[in-house]
Amino acid sequence: MDGTGKLLVRIVVGGVFVGHGLQKLKGAFGGPGLEGTEKMVASMDMEPAPLQARAAALSETIGGAALIAGAATPAASAALIAAMTTAIRKVHWKNGPWNSNGGFEFNAVLIAVATALATDGPGIFSVDAAFGKKRWGIVGGLFALGGGVAASWAAVEYGRRAAEAKRDLAPAASDTATTTTPTEPATDTTAGTTADTGADTSAAEGSPEA
Repeated sequence: MDGTGKLLVRIVVGGVFVGHGLQKLKGAFGGPGLEGTEKMVASMDMEPAPLQARAAALSETIGGAALIAGAATPAASAALIAAMTTAIRKVHWKNGPWNSNGGFEFNAVLIAVATALATDGPGIFSVDAAFGKKRWGIVGGLFALGGGVAASWAAVEYGRRAAEAKRDLAPAASDTATTTTPTEPATDTTAGTTADTGADTSAAEGSPEA
């Protein structure tokens, strides 16, 4: 039962993450795809948007698949915890705990499940068990939780600084474009008139209609 119960949890929770990751990565299941995900992360001050979007999509897709397989469970859990922690910080925290208000209860449950699996192990029906790691213990749980929170903090902080730098560069680029408008070169009016007249006469003489 230890193996069967954990396998069921891994399939359901890991499958949810894979689905959300593919929504972001490929636009599967009605998801936004990478283009939509880039716009979403950019709106949350998570720059550079292409990098942050791919990191979010891949952490959910690969982390979810690894959780289903029970492979490197603490590392897989850390990737998923990072994604959920970032979602809480950037989207759900301000709405309180309840999902009906757009809160973070669902994310918190997924973090708890991932931490529990990293601590107590993925069970006997797993890749980890095949290599003698049915259970990782408290070290595995702390690695998953601490690593996930740290990764989220790093991504959010890096994204915030990159977004601020991007905003600072925008006015500077605008000012540069304004102050470097090309001016018309000065010309000699007399010489220009003479040259133009000669050119017009020559053209007229060589024209078939002349």
